[in-house]
Formats: sequence, structure tokens, C-alpha cells
Amino acid sequence: MGWDESLVLWCAVWGVAALVGYGMSLAGVTKAQRTVRLTGRIQRVREPRHGGSRKGGISVVVSYRDPASGQEVTVTNDGERGGTVISCAWEGREIGVSHPRGRPHACRFSDTPEKPSRGLGWPSFAVFLVYAGLVVLAAVDWGWPWALIGFAGPWAVSGAVHLPGAVRARNRRIERLAAMDSARGRIVAVLKDVSVDDDGHTSTTITPVVSFTTREGTAVTAYCTANLPNPAGAYGRDVTVHYASADPAEFTLDRAAEQRSEGRQVTFHVLAIVVLVATAVAGAVMLRSPGGGLR
Repeated sequence: MGWDESLVLWCAVWGVAALVGYGMSLAGVTKAQRTVRLTGRIQRVREPRHGGSRKGGISVVVSYRDPASGQEVTVTNDGERGGTVISCAWEGREIGVSHPRGRPHACRFSDTPEKPSRGLGWPSFAVFLVYAGLVVLAAVDWGWPWALIGFAGPWAVSGAVHLPGAVRARNRRIERLAAMDSARGRIVAVLKDVSVDDDGHTSTTITPVVSFTTREGTAVTAYCTANLPNPAGAYGRDVTVHYASADPAEFTLDRAAEQRSEGRQVTFHVLAIVVLVATAVAGAVMLRSPGGGLR
């Protein structure tokens, strides 16, 4: 089987997978559509043990009402729940809870309540794989500059379309940073996780845990993974925490560093667009050169 036949088969297989996925979504039988999504509330927060592991997230007790039975359900995330790791918690915080229909205790947590999903993620990814196969097929049959145009061109357009939104998000983030309240906090634990890869190399992850109380009296416990010098030796250290009064989960120890980071993200976005446009233009120029067109 040659390259052409292999790529056609690739596109056909993933095209069928996409059609099946979209069909299941229309029929309402995808896993996401069979998942109940609701809002839970943290009732109790357990302070992490110094020297422990970050796996499983901050230990919390969550309650929510099962829409099927109307009963109040209380669960914990101690090593038995999947989903997003709860990295910032306080009593009364609303989080997302999802579970299969009829199994309210088999739940997963997320930082925020999630909207119902149609389960289009995998079918859309299959469509992308079909697109990638078609671009490669065009490059094989018509010349490799088509790969530059096919991959860089659409991504450049997508980046340009999303750039204004990224700039607005950056501006809103900087405004929120400037309006943040400040509170005294303390590093109440430093968590340590050691992992070994397939080659036998050992890596260590250090996760400080900060505790602070907002102006409204909310006691917050959160993983602090940025802007903390010497995190391994930070246990017991007093720090200044800047937080958004509307959502204490949005906090930082260094507002200036966060503002610089926001600026770098937009700069990187612009540079990526420039590189993609240049790549697509280079492909078009090569096609116009002798020997660069159809073969």
C-alpha cells in the first residue's frame, strides 16, 4: 500500500469515526450527555499534612442535592474522586459535580460548575485528523509547500480571529489585578511528590500550601505554585496574598509578575501569528517558483 492509499484510508477511518460521534450526539447517547452536571458546595476543608502528597487535591467534604431523588448527598474527595484536582478551597465555595445517571456517589469534581455538554470533543478531534490527512495527501501529490499552506494558513487565521479576545482578556485580568485586596497568609504545608519515569529518572514536585483569610472572613486554603522563592523551604513562612474579593481562588503573591506574564502571553500570541503567516506565505512563494507547483 502506497502513501496515497494509506492517507486515503486514514481519512476514511477518521471520517467514519467523526460521523459516528456526531450521530451519537444527535441521538443524545454520548457519555457527556448521559452525565448529570450540577453544583455542589464545600462543607468542610481539611488542611493538608506537611510533607504529604498533592495527589487527589485538597481534602474537602462536598454536599449536593441529587436531582433524581431530591436527597442531599455528602461525599469526600479523599483518593476516590476523579476529575479536576481541587487546588483552592474554602467552606461554602461552589464547585462543579458530575456523575453518571443513577449513580450520585460516583461523582467527579471540577473547580467551577460545568454546563451540559453534547460530547463533540472526540468527533471534532477526528475531523481535525481528517484535515491533517488531507493536507499531507495534498503535500504528497502536489508538492510539500502545500503542507506549509495547509497547516500554517488556517492556524494563522484562527490566531488572528482570537487575538482581539485575548487582548480584552489580558486587559480585564490586569484590571482585576489592580483591584485585588491584600491579606496576610502563611505557608501551612509543603507537599512533596516523587515520580520515576520509564528510564529510571527521578523527578520531585514541590507544592507549597498557603492559608489566608479574606476581608470578609473566608478562610482559604490553596496550592501556591508560582511566585514563591525557595518553595521547598517555605514551610511556616508569612506571605502577602493578593486576591480578588469576588473569587478568592484568583490570587497571587506577586501582582507585578502576573502583569508581566499577561503581557508576555499576548506578545507570544502575536509572534505566533507572524510566524504562521510567514510560513504560509513562504509556501505560496515556493509554489509559484519553478518546480513548486503540481507534479
